[in-house]
Amino acid sequence: MSRPPCRRAGHLFSRALATVAGEPAASTPTHIPRGSQKPLLYTAVIVNRSPILTPSPTVFERAFYAYQQRIRRALHNPFPSEFYFKQGSLLEARFNVEERYRERIAWGTTYAKAEELSPEAKAAEQAAIDQMALQERSDDKLMPRVHPSDTVRDYQSLDRKGRRNIYLLVREKGRRAPWEFPRGPADKGLLLHQSAQRDFLEKCGKNMDTWIVTRKPIGMYKPPSPPDATRENITFFFKAHIMAGQVRPSEEVEDFVWVTKQEIQTRVSKDYWEGVKDMLSDH
Repeated sequence: MSRPPCRRAGHLFSRALATVAGEPAASTPTHIPRGSQKPLLYTAVIVNRSPILTPSPTVFERAFYAYQQRIRRALHNPFPSEFYFKQGSLLEARFNVEERYRERIAWGTTYAKAEELSPEAKAAEQAAIDQMALQERSDDKLMPRVHPSDTVRDYQSLDRKGRRNIYLLVREKGRRAPWEFPRGPADKGLLLHQSAQRDFLEKCGKNMDTWIVTRKPIGMYKPPSPPDATRENITFFFKAHIMAGQVRPSEEVEDFVWVTKQEIQTRVSKDYWEGVKDMLSDH
């Protein structure tokens, strides 16, 4: 016996049985839309040489240090030179000359103590002190604040820009991007940081003592893809430090440079710079 149709709110409708086949499903499109495939993964290493010189003090810092030096000189007890130096000796004379120089630096020429020696005695004393300093001269020399590589603009020297962080950029043969960090495809069966280290050593040589800081990437970069592309490229960046050695590029690398963050901006594309600038140090 058939069941009468149901009425609800003035509408007539019937419920089909579960065995009734519906409309045929639409066929699966043969065209794979963009982004449906897995992206191509790459790894890159940001190799950093840390500063080898202390930064130059600012005007405020120099003024603060000079002020602290004047306070210490105003509060400290007089140095008992007669306890450490024999009276009338050259060592005492050298100490007095150096102390007068330090007083002039701290307080200025108007606050310097009046010298009781005659010009002839002062000249003889200075000559004896210079002779003593010549005999005690050491071969140790302070490292210059400006290295010769900065003067000749040797971008492949690890001694340039001693007060700044510098990073390694390479230019590979046949690559559309002119400069970038050492990069390679992620290998199956290896962790990302292992793949990054292997590709880096293959391209830049094994004559460097480098250390990848962490196993986790510090950032990623996804370049803009052309409209007809079906797969995206994603690059994961790893931070590394160089302790010794130098780059010996492979045949894949055309050239390399060690540059600061500001110099990187002038060598890479705009999109690449926007993707990596926050991973670099400003100093």
